[in-house]
Amino acid sequence: MEPKTAFKSKTIMTDLVLPSETNPINNLFGGELLARMDRAASISARRHSRRIVVTASVNHVAFNRSVPLGSVVTIEAKVSRAFSSSMEVYIDVWIEDRESGECIKANEAIYTFVAVDETGRPVKVPELIAETKLEKERFDGALRRKQLSLVLAGKMKPSDATELKALFE
Repeated sequence: MEPKTAFKSKTIMTDLVLPSETNPINNLFGGELLARMDRAASISARRHSRRIVVTASVNHVAFNRSVPLGSVVTIEAKVSRAFSSSMEVYIDVWIEDRESGECIKANEAIYTFVAVDETGRPVKVPELIAETKLEKERFDGALRRKQLSLVLAGKMKPSDATELKALFE
């Protein structure tokens, strides 16, 4: 299986925030943003694996800035690392300033997807090649995040989490 670059999984979705998608103070519902991020991340994981993918976990979500009614929202998703059958997808959310057109980073998230066959069984995915400085940082961080998740879930002994231990030595 040929390794693939992160760029090949890049998915960009742009949409407008409508009144039916907002809370009483006219900001985009968090759940609506999560659904949009899930769709973009799913497409990204599918592009990398060329398989059916399922959301395994939402590892991190940061709602750093509210997204007001009428905003143009751009969601950018890219696979940050591929493991055996799973892929970590990093998502950046941008809002466009109405007057200047400047894009401001509003939120980010990290999702994990698993590639499956038609019966729902996990299948191998291609390795990921990180090219840019940011891709390399996210690639390196992905293994630490995975080890932390496994330790917290009781599926890995802390002493076996070599990437995490290296941070403290």
